[in-house]
Amino acid sequence: MTKGEAWMEFDVIVVGAGLAGLTATAELADAGRKVLLVDQEPEASFGGQAWWSFGGLFLIDSPEQRRMGIKDSKELAWQDWLGAAGFDRTGDEDYWGLKWAKAYVDFAAGEKREWLAKMGVKFFPVVGWAERGGYLAEGHGNSVPRFHIVWGTGPGIVAPFERRVREHMKNGLVEYRPRHQVDGLLTQGGAVTGIHGSILEPSNVARGEVSSRNKIGDFTYNAKAVIVTSGGIGGNHELIRKNWPERLGEAPQDMLSGVPEHVDGRMLAITEQAGGRLVNRDRMWHYTEGIKNWSPVWKRHGIRILPGPSSLWFDATGKRFPAPNFPGFDTLGTLETIQKTGYSYSWFILTQKIIEKEFALSGSEQNPDLTGKSIPQVLSRVKKGATAPVQAFMDKGEDFIVADNLPDLVSGMNELTGENLIDLKEIERQIAARDRQLDNTFTKDLQVTAMRGARNYRGDRLIRVAAPHKILDPKNGPLIAVRLNIVSRKTLGGLQTDLSSRVLNDAGQPIPGLYAAGEVAGFGGGGVHGYRSLEGTFLGGCLFSGRVAGRAAAEFSG
Repeated sequence: MTKGEAWMEFDVIVVGAGLAGLTATAELADAGRKVLLVDQEPEASFGGQAWWSFGGLFLIDSPEQRRMGIKDSKELAWQDWLGAAGFDRTGDEDYWGLKWAKAYVDFAAGEKREWLAKMGVKFFPVVGWAERGGYLAEGHGNSVPRFHIVWGTGPGIVAPFERRVREHMKNGLVEYRPRHQVDGLLTQGGAVTGIHGSILEPSNVARGEVSSRNKIGDFTYNAKAVIVTSGGIGGNHELIRKNWPERLGEAPQDMLSGVPEHVDGRMLAITEQAGGRLVNRDRMWHYTEGIKNWSPVWKRHGIRILPGPSSLWFDATGKRFPAPNFPGFDTLGTLETIQKTGYSYSWFILTQKIIEKEFALSGSEQNPDLTGKSIPQVLSRVKKGATAPVQAFMDKGEDFIVADNLPDLVSGMNELTGENLIDLKEIERQIAARDRQLDNTFTKDLQVTAMRGARNYRGDRLIRVAAPHKILDPKNGPLIAVRLNIVSRKTLGGLQTDLSSRVLNDAGQPIPGLYAAGEVAGFGGGGVHGYRSLEGTFLGGCLFSGRVAGRAAAEFSG
């Protein structure tokens, strides 16, 4: 406690003011519980990583899908989930993750949309098709589009939960303490009874910017229960490399960050020290289409391209990747393929026609039309030319090269890296071979088949997938090359929890008074996704596990 501060006791303490923490806090206070919400960051970062997100949510058989002619079902979604997850530790580390996965699919096919709608959450009418797979029916990937973009993106999904929490702050049920860094959990008789840590000096940095760790005091708070919702390790590259799995090749030496530096994984070790079990440490989710932000907010700030399926993808030496390593098909499969080349970057080569139709950038700040809920701006996406954020990267970003002909493009690629790995004749041969496949409506090039198949979906044909055309035909230019970097993002493993979000110990028993939700818990059970994500399931996992944890802790502390 700081000098002169009175001892305080709460029903429940929530550690972390991200989406999972806000959801849990709102549920607790709705149940009449007295809650302390602490976070090491200043108030500007209220809402955590979710605020920066594109706001995609995984829903099953939704009205939006049905209006787009998509036939989905819980049975098909569960088939896809199992194919993506590849649960192979079901007797141990995957035991609870599998149960959480089934519960989450039920939630996504059931009350999830209505629950959010009652809080005012609305969705963009065109459903996105993420992680398309490219394998057999029971393999990885979404069989149908399920990526529902929240109207308002990340801030739009944070807003209703922030509103609920702030209402309870006004009525006295929630105490919010930013700049409170938890250093340990209090335990007594095997139960968790509170937290202790350091009060950090006030900071006026903007959202996402690095804040100081200068300590000005200490705190200790007791409670009947503690919920840990502190996020993963995406901003801690040292910890990422420490846990990097051999199956994905060597850990990249150079990597961009898709999350702020405060996503440091501290609470994982702290909770483990209090007896919590950490499982599936080797499972993580990093993107392969990262570009350096020309206007960075945090160190090594990377933005992910959300590509359509038409860009040609080459390794650092100029060899086209084999099927199904196509844009938007299998994130981790392509990550493994890239890392095994010995280089941690790769290339897209495309045309002006492709970038105009197919390039979107992930994140709330890169989609001002959707974030600002501007219908006129959204409609302007169908006009000729790249969107303003994409054009800004073309003009100012160091990873983009634009040229009127292939020799100049290749020269620019080699100049950018300084390694002279790209051979003009080899690149020309491969692109020309692909272009010949467009002379007929049938083809043996599976990427061309996938492009044509995508355009059978009305949403892709309207705003997402360019009409197939020859890359080397000057009328489709100019030509564009984009250097793609690995960008860190999500932790798929975490604290193992049962279906009440209670943290388990090494013996598989719940630790009294200790709960976890969100990324720190692998979005439920210590790994609801298994090895791979179907996308739209990270925010949804925070919402679902946060809701479960809040309601369970409310009952426990009542």
